[in-house]
Amino acid sequence: MPGGRLTQQERQQIAVGLADGLAYAEIARLLGRPTSTITREVSRNGGPTGYRAELAHRATQQRTHRRRQATPRGPQASPQPYGRDPEVVRDYQETLTTVFMTSGLPKMMARVLGCLYTTDTGSLTASELAQRLQVSPASVSKAITFLAGLDLIRRERDERRRERYVVDDDLWYQSVIRSARSNDQLAEAARQGARVLGPGTPAAMRLENVARFQDFITENLIRAAEQAREVLYAGTGTISDGAATPSSDHGHDMS
Repeated sequence: MPGGRLTQQERQQIAVGLADGLAYAEIARLLGRPTSTITREVSRNGGPTGYRAELAHRATQQRTHRRRQATPRGPQASPQPYGRDPEVVRDYQETLTTVFMTSGLPKMMARVLGCLYTTDTGSLTASELAQRLQVSPASVSKAITFLAGLDLIRRERDERRRERYVVDDDLWYQSVIRSARSNDQLAEAARQGARVLGPGTPAAMRLENVARFQDFITENLIRAAEQAREVLYAGTGTISDGAATPSSDHGHDMS
């Protein structure tokens, strides 16, 4: 984080901002911090309604103390490729995990997704994930099943017949399309409600507006995803021995 860890005074300012109903981005602007820093801080310490500056500061001190007393974390503490600082990478992974949690993912699922997205290959086995996250294989398995069901990861076999879990460029596209299609159910339910409540009544008109809104959002979201799909492949290439080779060939299509 720019400027180091949050101070006790900054946490008090965060508490005041939340009490005043300020958005995370506005609080971040006032403190000169990234919005992700505020998002992570609040999410880790009770959420927007339960955040308390003193408790948050004490919890952070305790976490820092436990880290210093803990044994080395194994692979996560290993030197990173491309000269990256392992501690900086670990902090960013926590930030990304928090963002995924804020978007609605449960904590373990968010941790697995954050771990995969911060690897150059975008691919890990269950044992590698368990080792990096310091969790049980059962926890990883449950998270993988959940994420695969949302089309946020895919499974594949490597040359040693091990099952690997992969995040790739097209998964974001598929996830957006899946989310857009789920709006169809809400639109249809709203239209059904309008028929039940009687055409022209205030309640029916309200539901008809909801249906039209959802139809409009779905149509435009799918169109935008189709038009922007190529962006996901800009500058991507094959990862081999720590180096990326630019390529304009997608190499796969999940549609």
